[in-house]
Amino acid sequence: MIVSPVPPRPGRSGRVPEVAAMLIIDVVLGAVAAAGLWAGLSFRVVQQFQRGVVFRFGRVRAQVRDPGLVMLMPVADRLHKVNVQIVTMPIPAQEGITRDNVTVRVDAVVYFRVLDPVRAVVNVQDYGFAISQVAQTSLRSIIGKSELDDLLANREPINQGLELMLDTPAMGWGVEIDRVEIKDVALPESMKRSMSRQAEAERERRARIITADGEFQASARLSEAAAVMSATPAALQLRLLQTVVEVAAEKNSTLVLPFPVELLRFLDSATAANVRAVPAGEAEGEQQPGVVEAVEAVEAARRGVEQLELPPLEELLAHVPREERTAVDVPQVDGADGSGPDGPGREP
Repeated sequence: MIVSPVPPRPGRSGRVPEVAAMLIIDVVLGAVAAAGLWAGLSFRVVQQFQRGVVFRFGRVRAQVRDPGLVMLMPVADRLHKVNVQIVTMPIPAQEGITRDNVTVRVDAVVYFRVLDPVRAVVNVQDYGFAISQVAQTSLRSIIGKSELDDLLANREPINQGLELMLDTPAMGWGVEIDRVEIKDVALPESMKRSMSRQAEAERERRARIITADGEFQASARLSEAAAVMSATPAALQLRLLQTVVEVAAEKNSTLVLPFPVELLRFLDSATAANVRAVPAGEAEGEQQPGVVEAVEAVEAARRGVEQLELPPLEELLAHVPREERTAVDVPQVDGADGSGPDGPGREP
């Protein structure tokens, strides 16, 4: 009996290398994926403004990871990043009653940063929220201990008090309070009006004091000037001339009569008194030197008035409107209008 061999199936021996190659590729890809997953679970990046706290199987590691690439144990380690920058936290406005019974609303701002990342993560659930709550209660407490004037004009001690009140609990959380500042103090409208009236009254009082001081100084200076002018008659004459020049410079209808008239009156009265004081025997003979000088001064003043060639007063008043005319007292000088003792109109 003859047995014939079974012919091989076509293509069976050619597929074996292909299957082996596919298995090798799958293994390589799986290894690469596993390596990538392991690398993703094992390495973390910590930024420059952060610090890393590592928990291994739930227990915190004492070593704080610095900025850079951090290697962890997959599955066993968990990294918690903590920001160590200065954080600005506004405190909502708090309403309270000051020590002098004034209702105000005060808001503030807190600046803090984390010093101990381990305590900031372990000792408190959310250190930012905790600081915000403590800041609000501390602000209400310090409002009740302060007066309104201190809240408005003397805030530095209040800021320091708030900082001390916040710094005590914050140190247990690994947080340092950099500073606390009051931003704004809101007052009721009635209090604003009262303060406005008070400020206006204070400004008026200061203005009156300044005005009174100025008047007092001016009076003192005028008294000194009067003393100087009384001691120096020439200064009074110069002041009178200056006044005449100032009045003449203005465009008005004021009439300024020549001031030598008053001087002539004074000299006439002085001359008459001296003549009456001279004895009868001396009056007929030689006169005293003082009388001679007074008479010569009177004659010189009269000649000066005649040289001015002033027009009559009626002609000057003709150029002034009638409604602007006022009563003018025209002093008369003996002899100036012909009615004096030497004038042509006087009877001998």
